[in-house]
This record gives sequence, structure tokens and C-alpha cells, in this order.
Amino acid sequence: MEKPEMALLMCFPSQIQATKVMAVLDVLSNHSPDEEYLGEKMEPAWEENEAIRGAFERFNGRLKKLEEIINERNKNLELKNRVGAGVVPYELLKPFSKPGVTGRGVPNSISI
Repeated sequence: MEKPEMALLMCFPSQIQATKVMAVLDVLSNHSPDEEYLGEKMEPAWEENEAIRGAFERFNGRLKKLEEIINERNKNLELKNRVGAGVVPYELLKPFSKPGVTGRGVPNSISI
């Protein structure tokens, strides 16, 4: 093989292909400002039923506790997989998120 670097470059996508993939990934990764997250909003029909409202509030409380646990573990210096050079905090399953690409939040539903 005369030019192995050319063989390697032929494996990569063209600029237009890479741009299309980046655009699709950006669209699919963005959280919409009106996106609803698991346990964030109670259905209006549930508000009247005491048992359902109580269960929802307990579930929502557990989700908030889960977020606190994730934050505590991210700060724990004894967890070697969570600290050190180049290690970003774990946020993937934090229940709630803000709009944009955040890498966190569990949506109420997903449609692609």
C-alpha cells in the first residue's frame, strides 16, 4: 500500500454526509422548551382523586431524592469512576432538565 493515509481517509464520510448526521443528532438531542418530564406534571384528571394525587406526589418526591443521590455521588471523591481528569459528572438519568442539549432528563414520552 503506497499511501495508507488515503485508505484511512476513504473510510470517513464526506463533508455533506457528516453535516447531515450532525444536524440530525442535534435535532434529536435537543430538549424542547415545552417537553414534559417523568413525574413533573400531574394530569388534571388525577388531581381530584386523593389516592392518585398522593401516589404521584410520593413518586415525584422519590425522583427529587434520586437527583440528590446522583449529585452526592458526583461529589464523592471516593468513587474513582466519578472523579479525576477528564471525568464529567453523571447526569444522564437526572429526572428533570432545562431546554437545549443537556444530557439529562427523563422525558414523559419519546417519539422519533
